[in-house]
Amino acid sequence: MSGRHVLITGFGPFPGVPVNPSAMLARRLGASPRLRTLTGGQVRVRILTTAYRAIADELTPALAEGPAAVLMIGVAGRAKRVRVEVRARNRVSRLFPDASGRIATGLTLDADGPDERRAPVAAKALAALCRNGVAAIRSQDAGRYLCNASYYWALAEGVPVLFLHIPPVPRKARPGRPKRRPGGAALEAGCVALIGQLLRHGRLPSHR
Repeated sequence: MSGRHVLITGFGPFPGVPVNPSAMLARRLGASPRLRTLTGGQVRVRILTTAYRAIADELTPALAEGPAAVLMIGVAGRAKRVRVEVRARNRVSRLFPDASGRIATGLTLDADGPDERRAPVAAKALAALCRNGVAAIRSQDAGRYLCNASYYWALAEGVPVLFLHIPPVPRKARPGRPKRRPGGAALEAGCVALIGQLLRHGRLPSHR
C-alpha cells in the first residue's frame, strides 16, 4: 500500500431508517482482522451524515487524506441483492429533501463536470463478491440522492473507488429464524476480496 490507507464510508440514519445498515457494515469491515492484515492495519471508516453538506464537510476532507482506495456503502430500500454501482451521474433530484430538510438547488452536481463518472474496477469487484457467495448484481443507477452525489465526487479523485448498495435489514424475521445482520460473513469476506481488487487496480487518471 506504500503507506496509504483504505477509506470505507457508510451513511448515518435518515427518515425511515433509524439504524443505517451501511454504517453497520462499514464499521464491521473497519474492525475485520482479515482486512487489517490485508492493509497492514491502515483502514479508516467514515460514517457520512445523510445531508448534502456532508460532501464538503465530511467526504472531501476524508478524500484529501490520500487513501489508496475507497469503498463506499449505502442502503437501497427495495434491493434484494447487493448492487455494484458502475457509474455516478451528474444529476440531482429536487423532489426529496435530505435528512436536514434541504432540497438541492439545481439539477446537476457540477455545472462544469462530465455527465457521468465510471468505476473501471466494477467488473472485477462484482466477480470478487460472487466468488465469495454474495448475491450481487451490476447496477447503472446509483440514484439521484446522496449515494450518487458522494460517488460522483469520489470518482473524480483518481484512485480506485467503488460504491455498493446493500439491501435493508428485514423489519421482521420469519418464525424460528433470527433477524439477520445487514450482510453476513459472505458479504464481509466478499468486501475484503473486493478491496484487494481495488488496491491491485492502482492509481487511475483523474476524472475531473
